[in-house]
Amino acid sequence: MQTPTNLFKKAILSQSPQIGIWSSLSSHVSAEVIAGAGFDWVLLDTEHSPNELPMVLGQMQALMGGTASTIVRPAWNDMVLIKRYLDIGAQTLLLPYVQSEQEAKNAISYTRYPPQGVRGVSGTSRATGFGRYKDYVKRVHEELCVLVQVETRAAMDQLESIAAVEGVDGIFIGPNDLAADLGYLGNWQHPEVWKVMEAAAKRIRKMGKAPGILVGEADGQRCLDMGYVFVAVGSDLGLLARGADSLAAKFKK
Repeated sequence: MQTPTNLFKKAILSQSPQIGIWSSLSSHVSAEVIAGAGFDWVLLDTEHSPNELPMVLGQMQALMGGTASTIVRPAWNDMVLIKRYLDIGAQTLLLPYVQSEQEAKNAISYTRYPPQGVRGVSGTSRATGFGRYKDYVKRVHEELCVLVQVETRAAMDQLESIAAVEGVDGIFIGPNDLAADLGYLGNWQHPEVWKVMEAAAKRIRKMGKAPGILVGEADGQRCLDMGYVFVAVGSDLGLLARGADSLAAKFKK
């Protein structure tokens, strides 16, 4: 048996648009529901949701029957958190609040075995097919996809140096945090924020990396037209909340 190919990484390296959805409900049931919807990727969030490692494992297992690649967002760019998600089989990670070239280099080192990095070695983890992927330690880095999240003015100033770090495959723009740092808290739709986000997509692509973003359904095509490669166009939590609101309002008039 061989280490599975990371189809998401292959797609974004070829600049093929990938449409995704955020999963914040921390539920293997909701993960299974959205798995077969036709999305290219599903992000399992642990930064802004009550999600923990055993729960994420169940959600990853639930997603296996669907069309979408799995992305996991650890709560922080942390060596121990990253190691644990890699060991349960995550092949693509989105690492939040990367502010500098050095922090991007740290992120890459956490995903690599020595001597290239500092990831601890486990021979019988789920990631290794419980020891069945005989080529795992030799080519795991080829199939790992590391996405770093840039969401402040300071990080924007370092965008090219972050993108230039070897092993960084994509850069994700966080609209809400970026808007807050630009002085528009709660208003990521402000024209000045959009200017920065549009410029960021161009700068990232110029560096040969894939830009990504999370927006609502109404703005998904706009971001694709700007050059974003991997775009989340909603969340399971948002779909549930807005759908519930709409259904209740229909009958409570």
